[in-house]
Amino acid sequence: MKTITTIQDYCKEINIPSPKHPFFDIRKFEDNAKTVNLKQPPFRHEFYAVALKNSGDNTEVNGKFLDSNLFFNSPYQIITWDIKPDWQGWYIIFDREFLGLNPSWQNFIIDFPFFRLDTVSPMNLPKEDAELANNFFQQIFDEYHSGNKDKFLFIQSFTQLLLLITKRYFDKSTVNNDTNQDNRTADILLVSRFQSLVETLMTNEEADTEIRYPSFYADKLMVHPNHLNAVVKRITGKTATNIIQNQLLVSAKSLLRQTNLSAKEIAFRLRFTEPTHFNSFFKKATTFTPQQYREKHIL
Repeated sequence: MKTITTIQDYCKEINIPSPKHPFFDIRKFEDNAKTVNLKQPPFRHEFYAVALKNSGDNTEVNGKFLDSNLFFNSPYQIITWDIKPDWQGWYIIFDREFLGLNPSWQNFIIDFPFFRLDTVSPMNLPKEDAELANNFFQQIFDEYHSGNKDKFLFIQSFTQLLLLITKRYFDKSTVNNDTNQDNRTADILLVSRFQSLVETLMTNEEADTEIRYPSFYADKLMVHPNHLNAVVKRITGKTATNIIQNQLLVSAKSLLRQTNLSAKEIAFRLRFTEPTHFNSFFKKATTFTPQQYREKHIL
């Protein structure tokens, strides 16, 4: 099954225009309706999403007919849909890079337990809270499309409020319906801790070459490497090595876009023994040399 790792590739997969930013996107369903795939084959993605449907027929998402107005997706859920092009409302989608902008989200997966589920779990917001959520989506949309240099500070704040509304009603539905998500929680937390370690250490100048190997992280997490790999594979569909290699590429792209470090300096920062090895790795993953990528994506 296909696993999508960038929001740009997600937009391409479902046939909508590319996002304005690589780590966060907001859309109106009615805008997507012009081109979006109305019937989408199953796939996985690595993002978090929250959506509010204001109107439209009850249609099938992940095998369920959504008759509620608030729903969300977590990383590595299997996503599929068969929808009608009459939905009106909003959704935001963001990745772990966006979470890294806000220190208060350090325990994100713990603070917002609805992102630990393995299926879509729709909920109904009462009218007054649906109106409030609509306002937050509108504020995010306006900031996202503005030229304000500090817009992501505001987007973070409005997203936090939107997530808190979601958590309030998720907690109520969990109590009332005795929903049990404990089976997946421990695995999700292990994967989240693993991903956080990989992200933190990948560009740490004091780390050594061991950060390129799953056994290093298994030791840090006090689990057997085989257990770590099995859990990562079960939750994400990827091996631990795949996750490390993907973060290596993400870090390389970020350094090329956001610093003036040469390709050689970046190669050594990422623990490549030779710059030529870095060039080969990067070109194989992107079809571009590091310099070509920098010229194409320079901010």
